Amino acid sequence: MNPPDPTPHLVAVRAADGNVVVPLQCAAHGRTGDKGDRSNISVIAWHPALYPLLVGQITEDAVARQFASRRPARVTRHLLPNLHAMNFVLDGVLDGGVNDALNLDSHGKALSFLLLDLPLTVPAALVPLLKQVQLTETNA
Repeated sequence: MNPPDPTPHLVAVRAADGNVVVPLQCAAHGRTGDKGDRSNISVIAWHPALYPLLVGQITEDAVARQFASRRPARVTRHLLPNLHAMNFVLDGVLDGGVNDALNLDSHGKALSFLLLDLPLTVPAALVPLLKQVQLTETNA
């Protein structure tokens, strides 16, 4: 008997057209930094072939909607194609910054996890490049 796989897997549903909708974390990883009341969140594709999907779907508007509860004053996206990455700058999301904020994450280090929860639609041909995905089929 083999021991259970300790790697957590996210369940994704493959639609009849072959596309799969997964959390962004299956296609990319992130890193967060801060300066004052500004958060920088980098999103880096796990594989270069996934980068065009990120560019097409993880837009300034999508990120602003994901962070609506933090009320960003502005969201700016900087594309870094040679790194297969992008950097988002979110102004006004750290409750005034490290010295002013009373929240538990005054540096905003956990904000990348909120961004990596965005849904991403992935075509069937790119599904093998995703990380930590367990597929289920649907007739929808």
